[in-house]
Amino acid sequence: MESRPPRSTNDTELHASHNVFSYDVFAFAAPTTPRSPGLDSTSAGERLNETSSSGTLSTPYSSMIATPHSIARPSNVYSRHDPQTPMSFTSRVSSAALRTASSRPPFAFLPPPELGYDSSSSPATPLPQSSASTNGVPSTVDKYQDEKFSYPMDIEVGSTSTRPCSKQLSTIVGEEDSPYPEVRASVANTDDPDMPTLTFRMWLIGITLCVLRACLNLFFDLRWPSPAISETLVAILAYPFGKALDRMLPIRYWTIPPSIPVVGGRALSLNPGPFNIKEHTLVYMMSSVAGASPYGMNMIITTEKSYGTTLGTGFAFLFLLGTEITGFAFVAIGRSLFIHPASIIWPNSLVTSALLNTLHAEEETRNGQMTRYRFFVICGTGAFIYYFLPGYLFTGLSAFSWVCWISPNNVVVNQLFGTVTGLGMGLLTFDWSQVAYLKSPLVIPWWASVNVILGFVLFSWILAPILYYSNVWNMGHLPIMGYSAYDRFGLPYDTHRVLTPDKQLNVTAYQEYSPVYLPVTFALTYLVAFMITTSIIVQTMLYEGPAILAALRGTKVEDDDIHAKLMRHYPEVPSYYYVGVFIVGFSMLIGAIQLRDVGMPIWSLFLAMILPLAYLIPCAYIYAKSGTPVPINLVAQIIPGAILPGRPIANMVFKTCAIQSLARGLSFLEDLKLGHYLKIPPYASFWAQLVATIISVSAQIAVKNALFAAVPDICEPSQPNNLVCPSKGIFYSASIIWGLIGASRQFGKGSVYNFHVYGLVIGALLPIPIWLWHRRHPKSIVRHFNISVFLSAQTWVPPATGVNFTSYFIVAFLFQYLLRVRRHKVWAKFNYILSCALEAGTGIAVIVIFLALQLPKAGRISFNWWGNTVWLNTADAIGVPYLTTDPDKGF
Repeated sequence: MESRPPRSTNDTELHASHNVFSYDVFAFAAPTTPRSPGLDSTSAGERLNETSSSGTLSTPYSSMIATPHSIARPSNVYSRHDPQTPMSFTSRVSSAALRTASSRPPFAFLPPPELGYDSSSSPATPLPQSSASTNGVPSTVDKYQDEKFSYPMDIEVGSTSTRPCSKQLSTIVGEEDSPYPEVRASVANTDDPDMPTLTFRMWLIGITLCVLRACLNLFFDLRWPSPAISETLVAILAYPFGKALDRMLPIRYWTIPPSIPVVGGRALSLNPGPFNIKEHTLVYMMSSVAGASPYGMNMIITTEKSYGTTLGTGFAFLFLLGTEITGFAFVAIGRSLFIHPASIIWPNSLVTSALLNTLHAEEETRNGQMTRYRFFVICGTGAFIYYFLPGYLFTGLSAFSWVCWISPNNVVVNQLFGTVTGLGMGLLTFDWSQVAYLKSPLVIPWWASVNVILGFVLFSWILAPILYYSNVWNMGHLPIMGYSAYDRFGLPYDTHRVLTPDKQLNVTAYQEYSPVYLPVTFALTYLVAFMITTSIIVQTMLYEGPAILAALRGTKVEDDDIHAKLMRHYPEVPSYYYVGVFIVGFSMLIGAIQLRDVGMPIWSLFLAMILPLAYLIPCAYIYAKSGTPVPINLVAQIIPGAILPGRPIANMVFKTCAIQSLARGLSFLEDLKLGHYLKIPPYASFWAQLVATIISVSAQIAVKNALFAAVPDICEPSQPNNLVCPSKGIFYSASIIWGLIGASRQFGKGSVYNFHVYGLVIGALLPIPIWLWHRRHPKSIVRHFNISVFLSAQTWVPPATGVNFTSYFIVAFLFQYLLRVRRHKVWAKFNYILSCALEAGTGIAVIVIFLALQLPKAGRISFNWWGNTVWLNTADAIGVPYLTTDPDKGF
């Protein structure tokens, strides 16, 4: 490979016809348009060195954004990396901000740059222009109209002291921005198409953190208790690594020999410029793939440890990777519905966007104002230090059942106010991990939070006590809260008593022993799950039917906002790419079930794929608009229980294929929306996610095999290092109930919970009157009521209790309603960053406590005092039922 000095830090001035950029898997420079002569480079260079006194953020984006104009470029400008190396105008304009990557503050517009432009070249799609004065600078501040407020952005658009680089940008973009305040608060309305994405350091950092997160989270998943490595923590860790490589890697360019297919003749560099926000976003996407151990890993561990059937590495690789990439292929269905429309905001992506923009934005303050980066550091540090109090020193602040401390032996009081097996009516907790157990209340929209608390109160605080203290379905003999199955003696269900030696159901023993009984809150969760199964489909048909039909006809669902217009610069990944991925993934699943006899015929695999296809669009609509996931676990277990009775392993395989494919499809769609917000080329997102999926699955299989070979008693309750595989027990119990005992014995005619089946009908009917009322009264408060979000609240119970919901709602009220309405600028500037800071600080503290204080000496490094034991010495912690049970006759 021949080396040569670069012509610029981005190796620009490589001609590309029609301004179509090529994004490959390697860190090749993005071509730019040719230089336009006639601009005085000296004067332009002097202007670039001006400083701003307006208190605004200078843009890191080059002037080559999505605009119908090409920018005149000065020559003879040199790179900061090498003063002897010429740098293109695009790199020069963005170099100062590229030192901190790319963003603008979400609370202010960028002043328009002064540089001129030539209106005769680029064919790119024009953007709407704002009214401007004769010198090209907008004369007024754009005001955004929201449902409840009208407010100007805090910047002096016409200030003569602003950086000239910033003035050009606002003129070109025309100050157009998203119509949604949540998006305006988190996402920049500008782009730099020349910013490198698939660079060497992106792949190095992305693969490294992907492998580390996948392996550590698999290990943590096998242990109890244990923390988890979150995406937010990975995003924070990636930043210093990227900046370090920015300074350590050599700034050299090579030309790949033309004889090499596909990539021959291109320029390659290990360090094409400062570490930027697009590289960081792709690293985040790769690490998000490795968020937790694949759902199918629990199936494999349960099959091997509980059923004594060894599946092998080949099956594990084919099965796990197959379930992952089939979900990846579902993205092709949802792009036009969930990525391009501005109204589909994806709240969780907004938080990530705010975090990345904060890390990469260089904010200049006026009058000592707090910057978002400084605010993030202060709050994150405070959250880290504070968590040692409820997480280690005084755990009673986490399980804050203060009423139970006063009357620890009163059963009814403990059932109503307890936080372990009670309904959690104590309202408060002082542990952020408990407050944000459902989702961060600073992220979820206010209307969704109201729906969630209403759903929880109705089912868990009104219906549950009525049913429980009336002893309906003999529930009074069981704890009021819990996710275990019980027998008629009020004891945990002993599945071994109803199994034959070859793990089949002994019907006679089952009839002599006991049906399966569920605590009242768990039984209501199953009832709600039946209702959601049909309500979410009917609701989607009623409310989103026109948009779905428009997408099927190939027409736009809604007009493009500024972000969709900026993304026109990047070619979409053809649908046949995703079709090819799906064919490969589905073939791998067929190979897996043929390689090992798991009792699942091939025809049932087709049905397992139809299920996530049917629920992808409904679930994506709810998740993308509310940030609240809607589970389909129930239907994914009932169907195989009905078509494959008496086959628990087949039931687990079917359930894994359906649930994991749907979950991955939603996750990949969410990452694509993040890429849409941060202007990541779709090809770059495609390859980053696909490569990360393959690597994370391979790494986790290797870690699982190594652990199971080195720890013979792994997954045993007495394992000294607490590697007890808690998920295995839940998976095993579900396989017995649904795969072995079957849905007909649990919910069929004459069974204890036969009424639950009517939930399918109730769920299908509930959305209709709400929709009709909304059509007749479109401005009424009912327009904010979402039946699927309302019902989904109960699916978190158990293990969530009332204290999780009430604390969540209180914080949501303070920030997503009061602060947003009364101090909207403060909310727009700091709300999402506060959420990231609290999550990051708490997450790091959890890991430190685990590694330093819980893992050594089998967790015996602890404070044994009243504050850590008071909540354990209560009827709530023990799970005392309301009614006593005869140990011989049962109930």
